Formats: sequence, structure tokens, C-alpha cells
Amino acid sequence: MKIRGSRECKDCGHRWSYYDTGSVACPNCESLRSVGLDDRTQHTAGAEALDLSPHQNALGDDDTDVADVAGDLKPTLREYLRQRGFIHGGDLHPLDDTFLAAHELLQAIDVYARARDPTDDERLYVLELVRGADAGDRPAVADVPESMRAARGLAYAKAVSDYRRDLVTWLEDHPDSEARTTLGALVDHVKRAKSLQGDVPLETSERLVQAVRDLGDYLVDGDETALATARDRLSRLG
Repeated sequence: MKIRGSRECKDCGHRWSYYDTGSVACPNCESLRSVGLDDRTQHTAGAEALDLSPHQNALGDDDTDVADVAGDLKPTLREYLRQRGFIHGGDLHPLDDTFLAAHELLQAIDVYARARDPTDDERLYVLELVRGADAGDRPAVADVPESMRAARGLAYAKAVSDYRRDLVTWLEDHPDSEARTTLGALVDHVKRAKSLQGDVPLETSERLVQAVRDLGDYLVDGDETALATARDRLSRLG
């Protein structure tokens, strides 16, 4: 949506940036009476960072298993993903690893919680995500258990789809026919991954992420090489 990010409180005169707080309430006096000082600008990004420390601390107890914190962890992840966006005050930001890891953890913890007898590899994989997702750390491809492959595939397809939505929004103000054509090719692969519930090769999931990141680089920097690379990655998906 387009908003006036620079705000001035009508009650106390304090000025702040909605882009930084994500709220129209004055951070000085909490008044909701404010006026925008600048032009309306496209903004989809939320202001809250992902904080998994309460869940990380809970898992520090040897008697606590991942399944024990799933009920509290999933709402935290869903809220973070719901309020995230990639256009901040008119500037397009990249698809970051924290967003990818949050999507992956949400899918993985669901698989783990449903498992009758989770393996040590599965537990270590989910624990690694819990411990590192809020810092943008995600397991390497080689460390993903076979039982979690589809979880990562579906998570990344959803993350790429979310980012693509913001790219479409960005293109409303920055038209680019070449980028739109490439987005059309991207969405076909994302739809396929979703229809298969993420059951695609891990290399395919990574390539989708890399392709949409290349496309974002092209739109921000005008890097023709990045556009060509994105198209090449997609063409090799078959």
C-alpha cells in the first residue's frame, strides 16, 4: 500500500517515521492523531524483527522437546511472516535468509510434530533452524534429512511466491516488460512446486530462490547480467 511515512503528531508535535515503527501511534505520547508530511510511497514491510529467543531458551531445558514448543512457536512464525514485506519506503529489498528460514521452520516443525518417532537427524535439523532462523541461518542442502526435503521445497515455494507478490507491486510504479516476462516463467515453477507440496529436488528449491533474487537485483540495480542469470536458472528447471 502507499502511505505517508513521515508523520507529525498533532498533539505533541513529535515527528517519526512510520517505516521504522510500523504504527501511526505517536511513539512519544501514543496519540493516534497525526498527519503525513511527505508524498504517499509504496510500503509493504513490517517493522517487527523475528525473535525466537523465548523458544530457544525453552529448548535449552533437556526435558523439553521441539514438539513441546510447537504450539507456541508456530503463531510466532506465522505473525512474523504475515507482517513481512520487501518494499520499505519505496525501496525494494532482497529476499533474505531470515524470511526463508522462518518459512522453512514453520513447515519443518509441523512435520516433526506429526512424526511418531522422529530421528536424531530430524531433531537436530529442526533445532538448528530454531537456533538460527532469526539470525538468517539455515541448514545447508546436504544437512536436510530426506523426510524434510518436501518441507523445505514447500517453504521456499511459498517464500518465493510472497516475494514475487511484492515484485508485482514494485512494477506498478517501475514498469519493466522484461521483468514481467521473467516473473511469468517463475510463477509456473512456483505453482508446480506448490502443487507437489514441495516434493521437488532440493536443487530446484534453491534455484527458484536464486532466480528471484537475481530478478530483484536486476530491478534495483538495472543489472542486465542478473536478469540473464535469472532466466538461465529458470530455463534449467525444465
